Amino acid sequence: MRPEDLVARHGARVTHVEEQPAREAVVEPWPDWVPAAVRSGFAAQGVTHLWAHQREAIDHVHAGRNVVVTTGTASGKSLAFQAPALTALSAGRGGEALQGSRLPSVLYLAPTKALAADQLRRVRELDPLVRAATVDGDNSREERQWARDHAAWVLTNPDTLHHVILPSHQRWSRLLRGLRLIVVDECHHYRGVFGAHVALVLRRLLRLCEHVGATPVVVCSSATVADPEAFARRLTGLDTVAVTDDASPRGARTVALWEPPLLDADDAPTGARRSTSSEAADLLADLAAAHVQTVCFVRSRRGAEHVTSRAQQRLAEVDPELVDRVATYRGGYLPEERRALEARLRAKDLLGLTSTSALELGIDVSGLDAVVSVGFPGTRASLFQQWGRAGRGGQESLGVLIARTDPIDTYLVHHPEAIFSAPLESTVFDTDNPYVLGPHLAAAAHELPLTEADLDRFGPRAREGVDALTEAGWLRHRSTGWFWTRRERASDLADLRGSGGKPVQIVDAETGRLVGTVDAGSADAAVHEAAVYVHQGDTYVVEEYSPEDATAVVRRDDPGWTTQAKSSTRVDVVETARTTGWGHATISSGTVDVTSQVTSYLRRSNRGGGNLGEEPLDLPERSLRTSAVWWTLEPEQVEACLDAIDVPGAAHAAEHASIGLLPLLATCDRWDLGGLSTAYHPDTGRLTVFVHDGHPGGAGFAERGYTMAATWLRFTRDTIAACPCPTGCPGCVQSPKCGNGNEPLDKAGAVRLLDAVLREAHDPLD
Repeated sequence: MRPEDLVARHGARVTHVEEQPAREAVVEPWPDWVPAAVRSGFAAQGVTHLWAHQREAIDHVHAGRNVVVTTGTASGKSLAFQAPALTALSAGRGGEALQGSRLPSVLYLAPTKALAADQLRRVRELDPLVRAATVDGDNSREERQWARDHAAWVLTNPDTLHHVILPSHQRWSRLLRGLRLIVVDECHHYRGVFGAHVALVLRRLLRLCEHVGATPVVVCSSATVADPEAFARRLTGLDTVAVTDDASPRGARTVALWEPPLLDADDAPTGARRSTSSEAADLLADLAAAHVQTVCFVRSRRGAEHVTSRAQQRLAEVDPELVDRVATYRGGYLPEERRALEARLRAKDLLGLTSTSALELGIDVSGLDAVVSVGFPGTRASLFQQWGRAGRGGQESLGVLIARTDPIDTYLVHHPEAIFSAPLESTVFDTDNPYVLGPHLAAAAHELPLTEADLDRFGPRAREGVDALTEAGWLRHRSTGWFWTRRERASDLADLRGSGGKPVQIVDAETGRLVGTVDAGSADAAVHEAAVYVHQGDTYVVEEYSPEDATAVVRRDDPGWTTQAKSSTRVDVVETARTTGWGHATISSGTVDVTSQVTSYLRRSNRGGGNLGEEPLDLPERSLRTSAVWWTLEPEQVEACLDAIDVPGAAHAAEHASIGLLPLLATCDRWDLGGLSTAYHPDTGRLTVFVHDGHPGGAGFAERGYTMAATWLRFTRDTIAACPCPTGCPGCVQSPKCGNGNEPLDKAGAVRLLDAVLREAHDPLD
């Protein structure tokens, strides 16, 4: 199917078409310092010359400069570390090692095990003699010992580095002493709390390298990241050179923005649209029937399976022989199953593949014709990464974004400039968060006593953190530094993924089988007693929930209703760090205490969603000290734009929409955020709307909201106003996580309220 055919057939759904022209390559020769054997390995893979950005990057590495490479998908970024790494390792094999037994080594970090495994395959193809190994949670003891004793190229992830390699650095000293190169691949994934943890893990790693006399070059790689030089400096703590001009060839690409149609009001609630999964399945079937090889990205495993199943049903009606040429690719499959699917895709045997983000990263799949993104993946970087999977061989390609019923998606398909003209989102994380910094200072002291000279490496709040740990008895100060005092491993204090506590295990009462887990932060709402819990299509009812033991006992049942938890929230301002006046409005940021409690649940009928009753719950209050951004409006201005009875619903609707739109500016998900709206708040004396980070100490998202407050709230106002629904829907002001059942909400009032707030608004940094 050609792009013009897509528009002609589905014109009512296509809100915008963007034509991106082809790009010619800029070619450079290999430098003389790369050995002939290394060049031969690349030539065997079809790489006989370099794109200009590859040559620029490897020359920087060869000169000892730290580099961040942020060129497009399929632009050969991996060569920027593969060529220098293989050059260093070949020198070691030739007897040119530094100081006797200090043989050169390489450490590669990826956010997922799958990407590390794929990179291992590529390294072995380039040089079969290289001693390379993955080190992760899937290793046997023998495999890990071989890697520790013999591997010259170790491929791992931040979690394994934090929990295994750094605490046992004496046993990994062979690897650390010889480190020439540290690779941080797909570095745009390191954001929020996870990004802050990884940044501190890297500082601990570099500290240990310095201790054993190694001075490795750090190479960061990402297809897209805003201000890459500053980002890499925050991530690694090192001065870094950015390579950003993409010199690789690219075929012309057509991008279509797509909004599912409204459903007939007689059959669905007003403003409801056809599901994105149904739209995606039909489009995937059309493309496969036209022999357009397509990958369809879906956010959830269940959604991926659903899209594949429906597309196969459609193809069975058109051409039964095509049914087996559409499949699903997701996490949870065995490695051999995933490799088989990748091979079928490369061989053009598969015409359609529905995938979660497992295929979004740098796994080598080339030559696709089209990519369909089902819902905005959270950042423009991820969206461009997905679309970049097509057209990798230089041929023309098609990219499609199908909007979910979500404020961001609704905004983007009607404001294409926010995708194609706006700058990339800043990658936000805060290494000074005491809840993140403290555990890493403890871990660093456990690995090697902390000294005065070490504190600068960990940032301006390191002294405060060390003093707090010493006062608590976790560290002991001696003339030579601060020492870890406890028997347990200090690395266990830090939860890199920021899940907020031990996951709650969901156990089948009849079989004792572990059904699944739910993170601690959402367990009260998801698995309270009598909650209806759905797992992989099976319905359970919670018989017993124990927050203290982190367990929920469930029994298989289908009662004919669903449950929705209701909660109460209180936000207290602890400290106001910054405030900007907007005439009669203000925008502020600072530290808040958020106290929440799940108080009851609603039973809703599976037929029509009617309310069958509300039942009270007796669950503890949960407290969170975190960062927030909030805006206020003087009472006279509130009265001028709203009747008193409409104020709570207008503020509530504005709160929901602003939470939904902040991820356009900060690299986060709406589930990373919380909020509260009130017609009068005792700490401000005014109508106030809070948006806060959902992690202890904050993750940097609210702070980003403050610095771009006017831009953010204008996005919010325009999205609400542009949505065609009459009174509010999930595409504008309804929230899937609202503790009050999305009541009250006043869509029109939210627009009037935001107009009043924004009358004299400007971004605080302007």
